[in-house]
Amino acid sequence: MPGVLLLGLCTEAWFDRVSEALRRAGVDVLPRAEGGGSTPVLILFDAVPPALLHSLLRIVRGEVKRIVAVATDGVVLSPETAWQLRRAGASDVFAWERLADPAAHVAARLARWDTVEAKIRSPLIRDHLVGQSPGWIRFLQEVVEVALFTDLPVLILGESGTGKELVARLIHTLDPRAPKGELIILDCTTVVPELAGSEFFGHERGAYTGAAGARDGAFSLADGGTLFLDEVGELPPPLQAQILRVIQEQTFKRVGGNRWERTEFRLVCATNRDLAGQVQAGTFRHDLYHRLAGWVCRVPPLRDRREDVIPLIRHFLREMASGAQDIDLDDSVRELLVRRDYPGNVRDLRQLAARLSRRHAGTGPITAGDVPDDEVPPVERPPFWPDLEFERSIERALGLGCTLPEIRQAAADAAIRTALTKAGGSNRRAAGRLGVTPRALELRRRRKR
Repeated sequence: MPGVLLLGLCTEAWFDRVSEALRRAGVDVLPRAEGGGSTPVLILFDAVPPALLHSLLRIVRGEVKRIVAVATDGVVLSPETAWQLRRAGASDVFAWERLADPAAHVAARLARWDTVEAKIRSPLIRDHLVGQSPGWIRFLQEVVEVALFTDLPVLILGESGTGKELVARLIHTLDPRAPKGELIILDCTTVVPELAGSEFFGHERGAYTGAAGARDGAFSLADGGTLFLDEVGELPPPLQAQILRVIQEQTFKRVGGNRWERTEFRLVCATNRDLAGQVQAGTFRHDLYHRLAGWVCRVPPLRDRREDVIPLIRHFLREMASGAQDIDLDDSVRELLVRRDYPGNVRDLRQLAARLSRRHAGTGPITAGDVPDDEVPPVERPPFWPDLEFERSIERALGLGCTLPEIRQAAADAAIRTALTKAGGSNRRAAGRLGVTPRALELRRRRKR
């Protein structure tokens, strides 16, 4: 059973009571020194001011991936408070006394999360869906959990080039059904209206001119497996109605056939369109939308996961070098890659990696000479800060309900972490970069700990 780090904003008696109950349920309660970024945190709270609790959640959320917020005796946990804590970063919120067996509830949560984390660390994901940014990890956590523990239809939203097909393949691979059929991919933008019936339903011999033999369609081929409809937002209304019937009844007829055939598959769809907006506009059937959207996930664009640019480019260069030793990047190239815009998202980055790889010679690092002329950055104006990316971060924080003191605290914490990383952990050098004394920085770090 995985362990949990227990933080108490409550009486010592409650802390000891919950610790003992968790141990009896098989949960290891770890000392703070053993807690890490992958260790879930359980925060016990009683009559704590909401602002303080929200601040703590956001601070902890910056260091760990999973938080359980538990109200102790005497706390009225209203629905509004529960949702506020969820928005502040808690993965689960409940009142200890309201559950028949709260320790078992926590143990079940931790066991599932541990299974999900193990999958995310596995080569299946680590070597194909590359990235360690917090937003990307949270996205993978949701995808893995839905794929492993449900059979829901999944609707994948995202801009062009974000990797929606890779996500669909992952869902199919993780699907625990046994035996499991194949993954059938159908790009709805390539379906010719006159032949759409054959593509989806198949046809009998002689069903139309040129039908020299019978053919299985996507619904038949996907039986027992997964059907991935890419760019599902492009389906015309008449075909939407036909597909809806198959999804509802799990039966269909081939074109030119009289016999109903059964099919059972997991449905995964993807689109770069605002499908909910199309429903509002009346161009996409609302009943079909709700059949497709058993669970909706949005693949984050590359601009929201800048930390993953360098790991991704290294991954692509390694693939293009047929698994040879990693190619290093000169500082000038690294800075260009991180600051460059990627309107085509990960696909755009991969194309740039291919251009760099073809121009590179020898075993040394990729340098400025390997960068194509049209990618050489223009003469820069004097640097402006705060820039647009900084303002977007503030906008996201305000959207989450963060107050000015919380934003100020989060910015200071991020600056300290970055300075310490750049200084190799040296408190003195980090303090110099931050413009404070080493003593002041050390005191601040102690208070945070």
